[in-house]
Amino acid sequence: MTKKVRVRFAPSPTGPLHIGGVRTALFNYLFAKKHHGTFILRIEDTDQNRYVEGAEQYIIDALNWCGIPFDEGPSTALRTGSNKNEFGPYRQSERKHLYKQYADELIALGNAYYAFDTAEDLDFYRTDHEAKGKTFIYNWHNRLKLSNSLSLSAEEVQAKLDAGHEYVIRFKSPQDETLLLTDIIRGDIKIDTNILDDKVLFKSDGMPTYHLANIVDDHLMEISHVIRGEEWLPSLALHYQLYDAFGWEKPEFAHLPLILKPTGKGKLSKRDGDKLGFPVFPLQWIDPVTDEVSRGYKEDGYFTDAMINFLAFLGWNPGTEQEIFSLEELIHTFELERVNKSGARFDPDKIKWFNHHYMQEQNDDELAETFKNKHSELAEIDVNYISLVVGLIKERATFISDFWELSSFFFETPKTYDEKSFAKIMTNDARELMSELKQIINAVFDFTAENVQTEVKTWIGKKEVGFGKVMQPLRLALVGEMKGPDVFDIIYMIGKAETIKRIENVVSSL
Repeated sequence: MTKKVRVRFAPSPTGPLHIGGVRTALFNYLFAKKHHGTFILRIEDTDQNRYVEGAEQYIIDALNWCGIPFDEGPSTALRTGSNKNEFGPYRQSERKHLYKQYADELIALGNAYYAFDTAEDLDFYRTDHEAKGKTFIYNWHNRLKLSNSLSLSAEEVQAKLDAGHEYVIRFKSPQDETLLLTDIIRGDIKIDTNILDDKVLFKSDGMPTYHLANIVDDHLMEISHVIRGEEWLPSLALHYQLYDAFGWEKPEFAHLPLILKPTGKGKLSKRDGDKLGFPVFPLQWIDPVTDEVSRGYKEDGYFTDAMINFLAFLGWNPGTEQEIFSLEELIHTFELERVNKSGARFDPDKIKWFNHHYMQEQNDDELAETFKNKHSELAEIDVNYISLVVGLIKERATFISDFWELSSFFFETPKTYDEKSFAKIMTNDARELMSELKQIINAVFDFTAENVQTEVKTWIGKKEVGFGKVMQPLRLALVGEMKGPDVFDIIYMIGKAETIKRIENVVSSL
């Protein structure tokens, strides 16, 4: 790739960053890093009516937690060594002085025009068309019949401007042309310009629409590739035309597939997560107006690596059977050409599968610290002991929140026993075996898991009883249920005295 790669993730601060936005940011990041390029965060906050306090910081925090920080962005020094002022500022609200001059330039070039139509006028035309079974489109077909600088004389236009009449600036979409658009993921697309409307580029409130601001910013920031969601595909024709109207070189475009509901039908929404019990946001979000709390993957106990690995496969395929990728491997392997056109089904069980995998790779000491901090019952327990416990049980865990249920018996004596197991296992024979086993264990001198196992197995062999006849009631005595890691590991961890105490407890319970 010869030209310098510069890509941008450009969310609006209208609420928490959806998981689909994180996927878009990730693909931009992977593409940039693969090609030794720059990943930019631009905040598109031209719609001040929808601005939500705290949303911008949430976006920044989410990208940082996901391990995909931006090189250029708002309120940061560039980490690329470039002059900060060369491409900033990175909030569109701080760039609004730029957009009017470009809108005026389009008018001067004959590619845009003033439109003075009131909301009432447009409502009238829409209603009139609907009554006739038609759809009202503001374009070549009717713009000369409406109130704009194409249908009015220059004097009339100037008079309206001088009188302070409200206006918008619309793009003048061409008639009877065929546009050939190119998308890295979707290939060539043909569009008949006769079906396009004259989009508003500059609003009556003095702010640009997304379309104008987006094109101007991408040009000024020298964006080489626009990688964004499929929902922007219908805007591609207008954006192509705007680049041509200004005489600017176009970036390359790639529109990512939708992330679908777990059923595979329809776009994934927050409602789906609420209904099925999984987050759709990377971090917890507290609505500043309603105080409603929305769950986040971080707070739910997911590891960053699991989330990134999972998101990478939502629409992308490496072309191999490999599923586990480090971020570095993703950067090396990622290609936009291997992104699918069709929507990607969100599978909440699959991200749990990834999380379970990455659980096994976590440092036991770090997991133990987190586990201890979450449970007051562990306050007085040596963290080194907790770390040993974690090493024994984490292969059965998906989240740190699973640890207590999997390991409580390492820290406290069982107070009850599983009723069904107790009724089935604790026969009179079992009672006699446990009473004798207690003596065998008590006699072990060098108390290690291996030595206890050797002595117990030797004793079982001499008794000529089935292995399960001893091990099942022993596990029930130690754990209270028929679960847990190797029995002899448990015995070693809790110690000789506690082991004997638990055997006595289960015998006396008969």
